[in-house]
Amino acid sequence: MTQRKILAVASCAAAVLGLAACSSGSSGGSKSSSSSSPSAGGSTSSSSSTSKSTGKTITVWSEENDADRVTTTKAIAAKFTAATGIGVKIVGVDGNQLPSLVSADAAAGKLPDVIGALPLNSVQFLASNDLVNSDAASAVINTLGKSTFDAAPLNLTQYKGKQAAVPSDAWVQLLMYRKDLFAKAGLAVPNTFAAIKAAAQKLNSSQVAGITMATDPADSFTEQTFEYFALANGCELADSSGNVTLTSKACKDAFNWYTDLVKNDSERGTQTVDTTRATYFAGKAAMFVWSSYVLDEMAGLRNDALPTCPQCKADRKFLSKNTGIVTSITGSDGSTPAQYGEIGSWAITKSANADASEKFVEYMLNEGYQGWLGLSPEGKFPVRNGTASNPKEFSTAWTQLKTGVSTKAPLSQFYSQSVLKALANSPTTIKQWGLTQGQGALVGAADGQLVIPKAISAAANGKSGDDAAKQAQDAVEQIKSSLK
Repeated sequence: MTQRKILAVASCAAAVLGLAACSSGSSGGSKSSSSSSPSAGGSTSSSSSTSKSTGKTITVWSEENDADRVTTTKAIAAKFTAATGIGVKIVGVDGNQLPSLVSADAAAGKLPDVIGALPLNSVQFLASNDLVNSDAASAVINTLGKSTFDAAPLNLTQYKGKQAAVPSDAWVQLLMYRKDLFAKAGLAVPNTFAAIKAAAQKLNSSQVAGITMATDPADSFTEQTFEYFALANGCELADSSGNVTLTSKACKDAFNWYTDLVKNDSERGTQTVDTTRATYFAGKAAMFVWSSYVLDEMAGLRNDALPTCPQCKADRKFLSKNTGIVTSITGSDGSTPAQYGEIGSWAITKSANADASEKFVEYMLNEGYQGWLGLSPEGKFPVRNGTASNPKEFSTAWTQLKTGVSTKAPLSQFYSQSVLKALANSPTTIKQWGLTQGQGALVGAADGQLVIPKAISAAANGKSGDDAAKQAQDAVEQIKSSLK
């Protein structure tokens, strides 16, 4: 699962190298480093497709650095080269190493032309250091048709009103629930704070927990889970002026609501990214929160993460057939449904061969788009739904892309059309703390120091929701003062 990582150390390196001050954060994900960067060191996954006809070759870094995914990306790039005569060198990079690689290569004048699979905080990091070509990103979007993209991803990939990158795909945080248990108990779909609490309270028993939610103080998954609900309640970590707002009414209410569920209706003990999934898969929880990357596992397509509920032994599809999926949620103080998620983007760097790079990114969001989404359909929902002439071309094709590890099959074999439609539409409601307020650096630093997970853990172990909010507020304010 992609997770936001602190970039403070790398940002400090950027400051030493003459870039921006140490103040930015990003998401990590894959791994490797760049062979185009002798200063980077480490291992590299790279492949190239070059053309003798034009002499043009662009270098593309990708955070999709798994060997199989690099191979697939190479095949897509080869088709691009055959169509355009522009060569492409694909280099897989580790998202956690990206800031230091960028800092070193920017100083050496060796930045790649394009960087792909960038999470939102990495886009902000590059843009804040003046390393992206905003005009090129805008040109790609205008060529493809701005109206063919979801509006929210376009807005989230802007920096100070300019398009910093081209959004490509998304994964989202989801609340999943046992439809069969809800139907038997006559419960409503759990898409509001009130409905979630009512269901958790009614279904909680000695055999089945009403819900299982993350409380691990040492894992950013806890932060992602809480932020999902906090955003639904209108709670922001900071405002546009940089004032920390975790003790606002909306945030205190979110902390208290989460704390109440954890203490009274959830599985006991520290709950982690692994235990929450395992508890639900074993049939011992009526609801759980996880990212969309769980969808293939819940369908029984990964032998190392199979559902283990009693009914699942005879039918691997039991959980996928009996699980309802909620995308966006509305809190008691929230005005509109919201959800936590991540956008993967393509950034064209400031030193890039702009014309060739624009053509490549356009190709990856058009002719090569289905192949790119097919790297991991459960974690790559299209944010460009189609073309002007076929507005649903890509969102329709996405439902038929094969996912899974041990076994591969399209999500449409396991989930209803209504569920798939909700998933495809989910990027339209994605939010993240700090980005639209211009506070990505502060959020990244708070994530890196696990402020929210520590506060949630303290609440799970006896502290009140109000006290947990105050603990988080004080910690973020201290971090803020250190960033000045």
